[in-house]
Amino acid sequence: MGVKKKKEMQVTALTICHQDLETLRSLADVEGKNLASLLLHCVQLTDGVSQIHYVKQIVPLLEKADKNGTRDPTIRSCLDILAGIYLSLSVKNPLKKVLASSLNGLPEFLLTEAVQGFTSRLQEELNTTDLYSYRKVIDNISSCMENFDLGRTGVNNLLKNVLHFLQKSLIEISEENRKFAGNHIVQTQLMNDLLVGTRVSVMLVQKIQDFQRIHLKASTSPIWQSMCGLLSIFTKFLSDDDLLQTIQSTSGLAVILFIKAMFHPPEKIPDLISSLLLRSVDCASMPDWVLNCCRSLCCTDVSQSTLLFLCQGTLTMLDWQSGNMGTSGETLLLNIVHVLFTLSSQIKESTLELFQSRILASWANSAIHVLESSSPSLKDSLNGNSNVVGRLLEYVYTHWEHPLDALRHQTKVIFRNILHMHQLTKEKSDSKASGLAADRFICDLTENLLQLEWHVKGKYACLGCLVDYVGIGHILALAKTIPSQILEVMGDQSLVPYASDLLETMFRNHKSHLKSQAVDTTWIDEWHETWVSPLLFILCEGNLDQKSYVIDYYLPKLLNCSPESLSYMVKILQTSADANTGSFNSRGALGALMACLRTARAHGHLQSATDAWRNLVSSARIKQGLIHQHCQVRIDTLGLLCESNRSTEMVSTEEMQWIEFFITYNLNNQSPGVRQQICSLLKKLFCRIQESSQVLYKLEQSRSRHEPENELTTQPPSVSLQQYKNFMSSICNRLFEALFPGSSYPTRFSALTILGSIAEVFPVPEGQVQTVYQLSHDIDISRFHTLMECFTSTFEEVKILAFDLLMKLPKTVVQFQDSEKLQGLFQAALELSSSTKPYDCVTASYLLNFLIWQDALPSSLSAYLKTQQAACGAGDKSAIVVERNTLMVIKCLLENLEEEVSQAENSLLQAAASFPLYGRVHCITGALQRLSLNSLRLVSEWRPVVEKLLLMSYRLSAVVSPVIQSSSPEGLIPMDTDSESASRLQTILSEIQPRDTNDYFTQAKILKERDSFDLEDLNASVPNLGASAETKGKERKTCDVTAQMVLVCCWRSMKEVALLLGTLCQLLPMQSVPESSNGLLTVEQVKEVGDYFKHHLLQSRHRGAFELAYTGFVKLTEILNRCPNVSLQKLPEQWLWNVLEEIKCSDPSSKLCATRRSAGIPFYIQALLACEPKKGKMELLKITMKELITLARPTHDSRSTVPQVHALNILRALFRDTRLGENIIPYVADGAKAAILGFTSPVWAVRNSSTLLFSTLITRIFGVKRGKDELSKKNRMTGSQFFSRFPELYPFLLQQLEAVANTVDSDTGELNRHPSMFLLLLVLGRLYPSPMDGTYSPLSMAPFIPFIMRCGYSPVYRSREMAARALVPFVMVDEIPATIQTLLAKLPNNTDQCFRQNHIHGTLLQVFHLLQACTDSKYRLNTDFQQELADVAVCTRAKLWLAKRQNPCLVTRAVYIDILFLLPRCLDKPTKGTQPAVEHVGFWEDVRRIISQSELITGFPYSFTAPGLPQYLQSLTKLAIAAVWAVAAQAGEQAEAIPISFCQLLESSFPEVRLLTLDALLERFSTAASGLGEKGLPPLLCNMGGTFLMLAMKEKHPECFCKILKILHCVDPSDWLPQTEHCIHLTPKEFLIWTMDIASNERSEIQSVALRLASRVIAHQLQICEETKDFVAPTLKRWVQLVAASCGEHLPTDSRLAAAEALTSTAPFLLTSPHPVLGLQDTLALWRCVLNLLQSEEPAIRDAATGTVVTAMSQGNTCQATEFAFCQVDASIALTLALAVLCDLLQQWDQLAPGLPVLLGWLLGEGDDSAIPVESTHQVEDYLFEKAEVNFWAETLIFVKYLSEHLFRLLSKSSCHPLSPESLHHLHRTASEQSHLLSRLFRELPPAAQFLKTVEFTRLRIQEERTLACLRLLALLEGKEREDSPSLGASDSPAEANQFTLARTETAC
Repeated sequence: MGVKKKKEMQVTALTICHQDLETLRSLADVEGKNLASLLLHCVQLTDGVSQIHYVKQIVPLLEKADKNGTRDPTIRSCLDILAGIYLSLSVKNPLKKVLASSLNGLPEFLLTEAVQGFTSRLQEELNTTDLYSYRKVIDNISSCMENFDLGRTGVNNLLKNVLHFLQKSLIEISEENRKFAGNHIVQTQLMNDLLVGTRVSVMLVQKIQDFQRIHLKASTSPIWQSMCGLLSIFTKFLSDDDLLQTIQSTSGLAVILFIKAMFHPPEKIPDLISSLLLRSVDCASMPDWVLNCCRSLCCTDVSQSTLLFLCQGTLTMLDWQSGNMGTSGETLLLNIVHVLFTLSSQIKESTLELFQSRILASWANSAIHVLESSSPSLKDSLNGNSNVVGRLLEYVYTHWEHPLDALRHQTKVIFRNILHMHQLTKEKSDSKASGLAADRFICDLTENLLQLEWHVKGKYACLGCLVDYVGIGHILALAKTIPSQILEVMGDQSLVPYASDLLETMFRNHKSHLKSQAVDTTWIDEWHETWVSPLLFILCEGNLDQKSYVIDYYLPKLLNCSPESLSYMVKILQTSADANTGSFNSRGALGALMACLRTARAHGHLQSATDAWRNLVSSARIKQGLIHQHCQVRIDTLGLLCESNRSTEMVSTEEMQWIEFFITYNLNNQSPGVRQQICSLLKKLFCRIQESSQVLYKLEQSRSRHEPENELTTQPPSVSLQQYKNFMSSICNRLFEALFPGSSYPTRFSALTILGSIAEVFPVPEGQVQTVYQLSHDIDISRFHTLMECFTSTFEEVKILAFDLLMKLPKTVVQFQDSEKLQGLFQAALELSSSTKPYDCVTASYLLNFLIWQDALPSSLSAYLKTQQAACGAGDKSAIVVERNTLMVIKCLLENLEEEVSQAENSLLQAAASFPLYGRVHCITGALQRLSLNSLRLVSEWRPVVEKLLLMSYRLSAVVSPVIQSSSPEGLIPMDTDSESASRLQTILSEIQPRDTNDYFTQAKILKERDSFDLEDLNASVPNLGASAETKGKERKTCDVTAQMVLVCCWRSMKEVALLLGTLCQLLPMQSVPESSNGLLTVEQVKEVGDYFKHHLLQSRHRGAFELAYTGFVKLTEILNRCPNVSLQKLPEQWLWNVLEEIKCSDPSSKLCATRRSAGIPFYIQALLACEPKKGKMELLKITMKELITLARPTHDSRSTVPQVHALNILRALFRDTRLGENIIPYVADGAKAAILGFTSPVWAVRNSSTLLFSTLITRIFGVKRGKDELSKKNRMTGSQFFSRFPELYPFLLQQLEAVANTVDSDTGELNRHPSMFLLLLVLGRLYPSPMDGTYSPLSMAPFIPFIMRCGYSPVYRSREMAARALVPFVMVDEIPATIQTLLAKLPNNTDQCFRQNHIHGTLLQVFHLLQACTDSKYRLNTDFQQELADVAVCTRAKLWLAKRQNPCLVTRAVYIDILFLLPRCLDKPTKGTQPAVEHVGFWEDVRRIISQSELITGFPYSFTAPGLPQYLQSLTKLAIAAVWAVAAQAGEQAEAIPISFCQLLESSFPEVRLLTLDALLERFSTAASGLGEKGLPPLLCNMGGTFLMLAMKEKHPECFCKILKILHCVDPSDWLPQTEHCIHLTPKEFLIWTMDIASNERSEIQSVALRLASRVIAHQLQICEETKDFVAPTLKRWVQLVAASCGEHLPTDSRLAAAEALTSTAPFLLTSPHPVLGLQDTLALWRCVLNLLQSEEPAIRDAATGTVVTAMSQGNTCQATEFAFCQVDASIALTLALAVLCDLLQQWDQLAPGLPVLLGWLLGEGDDSAIPVESTHQVEDYLFEKAEVNFWAETLIFVKYLSEHLFRLLSKSSCHPLSPESLHHLHRTASEQSHLLSRLFRELPPAAQFLKTVEFTRLRIQEERTLACLRLLALLEGKEREDSPSLGASDSPAEANQFTLARTETAC
């Protein structure tokens, strides 16, 4: 049925040698019942699974044997053979484990014989001398030790020999590995053998019982000697950095284990290991064998990795859990951790860092075991306040943001272990409660963690550990709102997993805590209030990303913890769903409800969907959700219908209806993410249908067998199955209808993806499997052609989907029988492959790939091939047919390409204009990629084709490469009409010599229309030269040969050649030896391809060319890396050394490009390094980076400039390459040094490259910038994190900063800019302080502070600003007030005579930025901190003269005023019983004096050119506005208390003052108008309408004027419109005309605001009373014209948004009024505007227009016209709803007769701006780069469909005849003429026009559908139309739609 077959287990059959086989034959009995017969039958089988059954019979057979059978030679021989079989099997063969398991059950009386036999066979194995057989023997030793008693005994008996063998094998394999240095394939296998050998040695010592006591009694014994030999080997491995780190790590374990086994007495082992780790070995007291074996460990120079792995071995191999380690063990434990801390600051390699983190976690685990029975001194050393724990916490804090996930996870483990350690160090007598309150360590730790910013990922894991340790109650007591805080950060995808895991830990802990303490069920209310209420708020009001992540991550966890909370959530959301329906940017309660239900159902908390909508949500709500304006609400509602935790849950009839409804309106979605979700959810639904249909088939079978029926089925299975079939058929009908002409890319993508899912989920049935639906049954000729036409889409994704869908269909459906049609398509594909439009060759490629699958293709190809091919036989398999067809197509393309390359060699211009070469190559590559090239059958025929392809590629490349490699590839044709420009071109042309025989490039000429491309003299041609030269193609069509076309032809050709060569190398089998018959590529050919790539990557100048050559080269290098041929494998290394040498030599004759960021050189080196195996040592990368960093450093040799530039550019590329991952991080510090030093170079090229490298390093260190904030904390680090990751930068940055700071401000007044200061401060400014920064790191931040402060004295303004930003992270938050006071004290007094304004400015900026850090800090809640800041406020009073006129510098005055502006924000949280600090110190009194004495009151004596004037004005205005609000809040409306009025500010002569004031006022008015403000409009702002009217009349500044109009728009017109005559001497009508004048003439932003204002005035006038309608009516005509003019697709977004808002505000009065104010034509014009805006490509405009429709259909007279009145709907359904409302209104107004011709005109496209007249279809010319405005969302035929449906419905219901006979006849004649014209134009199109003339063909099809729809409606009016309802596609004719023209077994064409 529908059950998938299990994958059969593959078992390799066992075999035995010939001698053993003969032995078994001789011992087998006649009856075949003895053991020999059983084994003989077993080994003769070829199936391993069957052999397993025989092996399991061995022991039962032996158990039946007589105990005297030990003397039976048959059994003895069989046991011996069994031992041989066991040792011959591979370690992964299941037979080996089965045999071991069987032999474990041998009877006791046979054990001795079995052991003897096994021992002898194992001895034979140990005697092997073949090095490449050692691995098998080592694997056998390992297998013997694992759950195999017989094997373990045998190994024990041969222990001496086994140890000797291991010693010998490890030595020989190690030597062999050294011989093969450089051959990483062989080395990888040999190193793996070494690793296994080391592990087996460890296992041997561990698993043999009493190893030490039995075997190591005498130091002269062979076993002792072998052990010493092995220990020497492991010590050598441990110190050998050329080996894999896993081998070194395992060797570290082995060294400690062997020392533990061999050293006496055991009590001194910890002291010995301590001396090794601390490098303090006393050689005199050390045993000789230790010195001999471990001499390299006893010396002082031990590598970091050696020490690290010794620590790991010590922690793993010593018995820390026993509690018997003693004081020396405790000392060793502390020594280990100190060694690890030392290594932490030295290790830079990421793999070693990962090892270290794991070892630290292991150390903490061992410490926990020791602490359980340790001495008090160790507890003191490891309690929370100890130095060790402090260092551990420091490690956690500096590594919890590490890029490696595994390392971040280890920090969490370490933190949890720290808490456990601290718990063990406390006195047991302390109770947990009292202990927690008194435990300062835990309290401080919790507070510090809570004070951290939420963007720190490590915070979440550590808080989770704390919750587990102290409980959630302690956390909630400190931060009650922590659930909301965490939910707030869930809008950031990178933080979501951490936040959701922490929340889950918290709410589970809280639930168990409340449940354990509660006596009734009321505890759940508190739990809901804490965890569910914040969730519901986010679901209703949060931003889109936040809600999505909360639903995906948090909601499922919450419901899994408390399923009963679902009813609570639904109850709350149901009550608010009507009031809060959401909008385009808000889900509302309805969206939250759907999200909760969807999640609940998907996780099994709802039994079925029926329960959901019958008990929890109504059917109407489901339907609303499916077409809601917010896309995620639609997705969640669809998810509710499609998802279920049961894959076989039935799909109800209601669900099917709703799915069909959803698909109708949701295919055309612009968001790729939404489309993917829709397709994914529908695929889940189809899977449910398929799975549940299998259940239904079983039920039907059980019914037929009269078995009891399932009670759950409410109807017969056959009925349900038929419903499924009908539903799927209906879905497919809708999807194929969506592929109509002109359908948008989103629609086609969605429809084809869903159809592909259907074809995949419902496969063609095989055998007895039944499927409820088959897509092929619903494919007829027209639908097959529809899918083929999808190849013409300009979007490649559509081509891919259509091709894949055709490939999924049965072959009978997609085969052509008509060879003429097939030949036409092939001809079209060939023409497209040489088109000048790049996307045409992609169409050709997919078309050819589809035709290749046609059996009839060879006969169609015969006309195109010069060399005839033998036809395939009828019995050929599909694979060979496809291969032969591919070969023929490639040959055909190759023949065409050869001819075109020959012509291009004569004239590249002709090629670029008529047959650009890249299309043919693209098609060849596409055909090769679809073929399985590793299993070719026609190898002999392919070999010459491949050879010809390679030669043709080189030839084509030679034609186009001169353009690509010229110094200026972007312009190689004279593009200017003046002779001077043409003469300058000679310089460029002389640099290149393309292979053009018409000497075009040796003298600038112009190409004219001639048969033989003769050229005239340039001077004579200049007057006739436009922007390009001209030539004529085959169709006598003028074709512009521009420089762009030549360049596109050349670089695309290079691109395709590179991809073809890369594909050939990647996919084609390679000849292992020259005579090999199975390969297609020879070694020499591969080397030639490599040389080709090298040549073009190193010499191409055009980025498109070398970037794509790089893509092909990467494919080649990947192949070389895996190639067993050593000469090929070493090629990348040779190429790398060669190019590095060429870069270093800096030869003037070198062709390497030093401009264009070194062009292709960085790509070349990237490709060579990226192919290096990542699991190895990355030696190439290490050596290359050292060379490059050496070259990148500045030198005094001028000849090193070019190599330095190359090195900097290459380093930039390597640091950007994500494939190098963490392997590149150790070089970041050196790269940063090179960039900073390079920035000081006198050579511009070096400075430029250094800047680019520095920018890349900033991104690499701090991450990709994801927000607009330049210094977002997501892209910053704490100082301790930064310097712990890059410790070398600490002394370097400090030294550089000191050098800059010491000379930044010369006493002589000389300007010293210090270029490196910019980069230094940029890095330091990226750091930020953290409360977790401890005192245990030696890299203190304090030394930087005085130098950064001194940099603030720089004469460069930007440098002072950056120094101020950089200072902030270096000052701890609690030290900020003291630092500010120190800085303020440095400022001069007003009595000082001599001071520098630069010094004052730098100091003030530092104060400002430190204060700004206080406003963001959570320390503001701290009382002591507030008091310190209040002291700062007092200090500012002493320097107030800097804010007054006594300070002549406006710049410093402005900064001081900014500081005053910031102070209240820092001190706005007074403690209880005290007044705010700013009031206490008389702050506002001082501010009032500053403002009253300022130029805002007294006027400005300065000219407009005074330095700093704008900045000063803005700062002063901000402070004045803040003072007005503050004083008004304290003193009420006392005018005398307010320092300055808004009217005074608005009357300022400076626009900066007015603009800031208007911004502040607009914010208040907007808040009041939206109802978001708590208290409405402040009294201070009431009655200001007159002021704004007067300002509007005289304001000349555009931005200020715009703000005034916005304020008037926000304020209710009734407050200011009656004042127009009094204030500005204009009547309301005149004011309206004035506003419309502005909307007509001003620039777009003002125009939009004026239109909104005019619309609001009109709406107000129409609303207040009937009398004003006559007053407004005359001006409405002009307003309608303004709105219509603002709706053009070419206009800015804001203009169209203004039009949509204008239509929405006036809709109740002008669009839907029962008594229209406007005439019918104007009203319909407004409705046409609405319809046009609903079809806009921009979602914001569609959403705004949808608001108009929602308003229109929610009026009293229109709410019955649709079922979605008062609902927030999407634009796709709003279009049809708008038409429904309009048709209903035409009936209400009784205006059907005059309105119908207008609507029929819409149907035909009359007055459509975007429509192109049919007659001009053929004259449309597409240029290469000049693209007109295109709407990729609007679908003309959808509008036609909706309009014709509504008109059909309207006319069907209308009782009277709406049109006169004359009018009807006129319309009919117009439509008929249009139809005849279309027929003629269709006939004029060439064959296969849908491919060759796609644009024209589509336009004609669309116009044809328009005309047919109009004719059907006119026929209905004449009484001739049939009763069919008009629609598109199949539904135009239901009979045709449902009766396919093909039988199911017939072909489609």
